[in-house]
Amino acid sequence: MTDLLTRPATEILAALARKELSAVELLDMTLARTAAVNPRLNAVVAMDVAAARRAAEASDARRAQGLDGLAEGLAVTIKDAFDVAGLVSTGGAPAWRDRVPEKDAAGVARLRAAGAVIYGKTNVPPYSGDWVAENPIHGRTLNPWDPERSPGGSSGGACVAVATGMSALEFGSDLGGSIRWPAHCCGLFGLKPTWGLVSTRGHRPPPPGIEVDADLSVAGPITRSARDLDLALAIMAGPPALDGVRPQIAPPRKTSPKGLRVALWAEDPFAPADATVTEAARRAASLLAGAGAEVDDEARPGFRFAESFEVYSMLMHAIVAAGLPDKIRDRLAAEAANYAPGDISHPALQARAARLDVKTYAALQDRRAALKRAWDAFFTRYDVVLMPPAPVPAIPHPPAAMAERRLVVNGIARPYMDILHWVGLATVAHLPAAVAPVMRTDGGLPVGVQIVAAEGADRTAIAVAGMLEALGCRYEAPPLDGVA
Repeated sequence: MTDLLTRPATEILAALARKELSAVELLDMTLARTAAVNPRLNAVVAMDVAAARRAAEASDARRAQGLDGLAEGLAVTIKDAFDVAGLVSTGGAPAWRDRVPEKDAAGVARLRAAGAVIYGKTNVPPYSGDWVAENPIHGRTLNPWDPERSPGGSSGGACVAVATGMSALEFGSDLGGSIRWPAHCCGLFGLKPTWGLVSTRGHRPPPPGIEVDADLSVAGPITRSARDLDLALAIMAGPPALDGVRPQIAPPRKTSPKGLRVALWAEDPFAPADATVTEAARRAASLLAGAGAEVDDEARPGFRFAESFEVYSMLMHAIVAAGLPDKIRDRLAAEAANYAPGDISHPALQARAARLDVKTYAALQDRRAALKRAWDAFFTRYDVVLMPPAPVPAIPHPPAAMAERRLVVNGIARPYMDILHWVGLATVAHLPAAVAPVMRTDGGLPVGVQIVAAEGADRTAIAVAGMLEALGCRYEAPPLDGVA
């Protein structure tokens, strides 16, 4: 039965519904897997087994009465950026080391109301502000495909838990690719939903006491199958209050590749990507074309990549800076004078965004509106666009100092923050973007593809991920030496 732990969540739910095992038995299996795997990988960083057992017993009682929810009995972990009532929730920050929230984050509450059994939290970088999963409290999380590499971040612990069967699915967050990048690094499915579809209330940052769904930032699922993405989105979507009106999510434009209109944006001079990553995007497009999709590898929306990235990066850095101490914000803002007005390097944009004035912010909103109009026009001609989720596959654990970090793209050192390039295209325009595994490198590392759809067309992105899954682009369990 332990193989069940790395099957899709929908199959685990089916086994529970057939009474092949109980929620308590599933929890025990999951805890045994965690005891066997976690000491080596360090993904799960806090647990409340007693509370989880009570929840599993309550789940079995509900199922016996025919009252099962959409996630009834699934044993899950939660990214440590989200508040979980009664469970230490640090956000990876030493200042919050002993913080125990009194209520769940909005999406966590929806998972719990659907019957999920929450037993633990998964590792993040401090304040979820990096693309790795390590912090001074809990240390470093390792990639199960290669322990010498990072699983990505900030939802790195979450992806390792799902990849290894320590969680049936996970609840991640994404402002700078924090769902898409680690899903790509760990060979999983992930969804950055349309902005506003899933509430981020109870995510830290912002700090406790501030409840807001910040611009650009989203919460979404990490899973082992496309069907699980659809299930998880149905559970998680909605306003902060459980009794709020659930949004109507549009059905997919297509449910099979035949007639699917696909744009392929595999490479761009502004955002160099490693050959292994562009190959994965092209392979995904080729598979869909072979199954009847119409693929155009020259189609582009009506804007320059650099324009989109500048607007995204300025808004993203402004959101991050808003949570920094005034002294740090002032120091960053002072550095803006060192850069020419047209400089759109990462340090220049970060400095310029640290203290945005009203006029600059309004101009950015106008520029973002133009980007959204261009995407709207583009998606009248195409259903999805396939692109890299990141410039590279999973990277070796980087140096502690951010200034010393580099990505190696086709043998050439590039800025570490280039990780933002390909994720920013969807994020700045509030578009949904799914990631699906496609292939592995010669060294065995997973490589995925990013599937971007029109605003509100989340189920179209998920459907295309499902088409690729049916064509062989599936999750594979990483090697777990010594685990049955």
